[in-house]
Amino acid sequence: MGNAQSDLLLAIDVGTSACKIAVFTPEGQVLSSSTREYEVLYPAPGWAEQNPDIWWREICIGVRDCLEQGKLSPGRIAGIGIDGQSWSCIPVDREGNVLHNTPIWMDTRAQAICDELTQTDREALFAVSGNPFQPSYTTPKILWFQRNAPELYQKTHCFLQSNGYVAYRLTGRLSQDFCQSYGLHVFDVGAGAYSKEAAARLKIDLNRLPPLFPCHAVVGTVTEAAARQTGLLSGTPVVAGGLDAACGALGAGVLQPGQTQEQGGQAGGMSICLDKPVSHPSLILSPHVVPGHWLLQGGTVGGGASLRWLARELGETERLLAEKEGGTVFALLDRLAESISPGADGVLFLPYLSGERSPIWDPHASGVFFGLSFQTTRAHLFRALLEGAAFSLLHNLRTAEEVNVQTETLYAMGGAANSRLWTQIKADVTGKKICVPASDTATVLGAAILAGVGVGLYPGFAEAVRATVQIQREHIPNPENRAVYRALYPLYLELYERLKPTMEKAAALQNAQAGRKNRKVVL
Repeated sequence: MGNAQSDLLLAIDVGTSACKIAVFTPEGQVLSSSTREYEVLYPAPGWAEQNPDIWWREICIGVRDCLEQGKLSPGRIAGIGIDGQSWSCIPVDREGNVLHNTPIWMDTRAQAICDELTQTDREALFAVSGNPFQPSYTTPKILWFQRNAPELYQKTHCFLQSNGYVAYRLTGRLSQDFCQSYGLHVFDVGAGAYSKEAAARLKIDLNRLPPLFPCHAVVGTVTEAAARQTGLLSGTPVVAGGLDAACGALGAGVLQPGQTQEQGGQAGGMSICLDKPVSHPSLILSPHVVPGHWLLQGGTVGGGASLRWLARELGETERLLAEKEGGTVFALLDRLAESISPGADGVLFLPYLSGERSPIWDPHASGVFFGLSFQTTRAHLFRALLEGAAFSLLHNLRTAEEVNVQTETLYAMGGAANSRLWTQIKADVTGKKICVPASDTATVLGAAILAGVGVGLYPGFAEAVRATVQIQREHIPNPENRAVYRALYPLYLELYERLKPTMEKAAALQNAQAGRKNRKVVL
């Protein structure tokens, strides 16, 4: 674990809108933190990319910020954990150079490839991976590079995930953690190993995938070059890390079967802890970052990004008040939405602002406000948005019940958990008690716990959770509000089903106008 002074843990979160770095004590106290924002690029309809070199640049700045803020000696860092956004596909050459921007989880450019392969291989692929074959996953993105950029594919030594890329920049070692491997349909999620049969079926070269590691395993130590860039001490251990949602589940205390993490960050979703793999064709199955456990997940786009979008477009009044009177824009918007009764007086919102992932898996789905009238105000729109995101959470929970996976208590994390109103709406919509941990840094805390277990600072995961996770507040469903939402939920489902054909036609028209079929990869 290092010398006697190595008593702290550093965690790196590679998010969609920003990276977050934090330094923790063994008790889970944050000593310093830094958030560095970056852009998502949208070069064509359905495309969503980021530059991993920019991730690394901002991470280096953020790590230095943390060390300087806390006046911390880098020698006190006992280990480094990394969590990252799902389904990256970062092509690197033998020298570790990034060959192209990575398509991220929102990217659906490989839809045609998925349509083709699911016609012939859907059942065989699902039997191995336990996951639907959808363009958001890593596998179709690899195939897209293979078919549309063959020279780049041939130059690629390895395809990395977000946390694997950062681990490589820190240590010079290639790694693929077990948790993020679910994005690869050549990974047998039950056996915890690559499947040669699945790789042959998809014509994917397993030599272009990194070696597999448990999430808490030390994959290497900080190199001299990385030490110069980050201010860390060379030789500091780095663990493989894992999926941001799974690290968030761990950081929220989700360790036992049936415990469920509710995520309200840039995206939304849920992760139900299992002691054996149980799959559903419309949900996501991944190994947990905790060995011997799995997560049945629902991932949606209707999270904090939706609220930020509406706040940007219609929240100018709250921005000015926040600047004048203090407080945050989102706290003022909460107060605005709270002035409207449950059900938003008939206004419904479909939170599909960038297509939708589970359980509908529709890249053509689009956002909708329904039920507008001359009586509709901004407050109605904000209330309907919060409720629409909660309905998407319920949709995933109900889908999990189809394979007899039940949930009782939800553990909320992400920025949305700071909103008492939004959290209460989710409790009322789902009918579940929601617990909110004391820290809103659950994701980076989970990554720090992985590092702590990996270097021996904690004897195990249960002990680490007991030492670091405390519940701050609880939300109990309101029976009256629950009755309102129970009546509205079928309308929410019906609205999408009736609009689905129209959404598909509109997307086809948009793509034709953009000349998407004629677009070439720019290398």
